[in-house]
Amino acid sequence: MAPSAILQVFGQPAATDVARVMACLFERKLDFELVRTDTFKQAHDSKGPRGHVTLKHGDTTLTDSRDICRYVCTEFPRWCTRGLYGSGALERASIEQWMQTEEQSFDAPSSALAFHLAFPPRLGEEEEDDDLHAGVVVAESESALLRVLDVYDDALAQSAYLAGDEFTLADLSHLPNAHYMACTDRGRALLASRENVAGWYDSISARPAWRQVVTAQARSAHCPAVVLEP
Repeated sequence: MAPSAILQVFGQPAATDVARVMACLFERKLDFELVRTDTFKQAHDSKGPRGHVTLKHGDTTLTDSRDICRYVCTEFPRWCTRGLYGSGALERASIEQWMQTEEQSFDAPSSALAFHLAFPPRLGEEEEDDDLHAGVVVAESESALLRVLDVYDDALAQSAYLAGDEFTLADLSHLPNAHYMACTDRGRALLASRENVAGWYDSISARPAWRQVVTAQARSAHCPAVVLEP
């Protein structure tokens, strides 16, 4: 069964915010239309808010990826299993706590690390300054991430996932940045440096929904609009 109004996701498929939303929609087995950001900007230049990702569902427009995931889980409860956003106040509070940790403590350093490792400074007159700046950013990001991963590793020693023994939005929210980290040797080594974190990442990144996201990114590279089905 599908929602009455079509779900449209506007953004660049490779963007982490878009990937987070797609992962949630695939987990919920909801059909949606993915429209690339550049097409959206050209067609809707004077309409509505724009950001890294935009969800349109009927009269509803949302531009924060985490809020979109929350919306998907509450708007379509029939498609939302007990685990993804919890079934009660206590479960949801735990999930929200980890989502806030991801947003406030994991997101920025993991984004910076993945970017600077994937896109080293270009050759040129400012090469030395760029190298120095990139090196400082990488070192600071690694240090911040290790502190966060220590907290995660302790929690994951007690349960299979961050908010308990079921996969939830708490785990899903980490996938896009963790994926880009794992695409580099240094980032992958950082994740592997904490045994429980390493096992957790291997588990969540192997989920069929996330593999669909990776496939969708490749399929959508040159396609302005594509309807994606779970």
